[in-house]
Amino acid sequence: MAAAAVVQIPAGATFLKTFKKSFIDVPIDAEKGNAISTAEFLEAAESLTTMFDVLGSVAFSPVKKDMLGNVEKIRKRMLAAPLESQNIQDLVRNELKTKSHTATEGLLWLVRGLEFTCIALSKNIGSTEELADSFRGSYSVTLKPHHSFLVKPIFSAAMSACPYRKDFYAKLGDDEKKVQEELHEYLAALDKIVNILKGFLESKEAKW
Repeated sequence: MAAAAVVQIPAGATFLKTFKKSFIDVPIDAEKGNAISTAEFLEAAESLTTMFDVLGSVAFSPVKKDMLGNVEKIRKRMLAAPLESQNIQDLVRNELKTKSHTATEGLLWLVRGLEFTCIALSKNIGSTEELADSFRGSYSVTLKPHHSFLVKPIFSAAMSACPYRKDFYAKLGDDEKKVQEELHEYLAALDKIVNILKGFLESKEAKW
């Protein structure tokens, strides 16, 4: 499988500025129980998966494919019932009323994948740790407990193929300080959304 072409970064910008949608820009309605806008959330999740292209190895293709597959499950439900799916929480509530849980289960796995990425990168930018170690540590507390013995080796291969941290951050932009600042802000926004959705998915109204 050929590796996806990495997006060209405009001069003076960082890789994060090439994202179609950032988690920083995903609307959260505090007055409606932190309702997260569905369309923007899915666009931001799709954009995040391009980060796996920067990691540079075809070993990450299954990780990216898995996340995009879950995005599509949620989008399919959104398009089938748009008025009932304007925010993620309502999409889940209304899907479960139909005795189906395809999109809800997709969301559960997508949130796990987003948390896996968020924890790994958040841990890495604040240390001198190599990416492979940060991803392994994150995997052990996010996805690994839920993966079968057939899936675990696929993710282990991806993490072993991580580039050196200096090479990874160089690919995100020429100005290392700017890269670190923007990544920190981005990951804080992602962490907030992940925690809102984890709390919701653990509630009774999201169970099937």
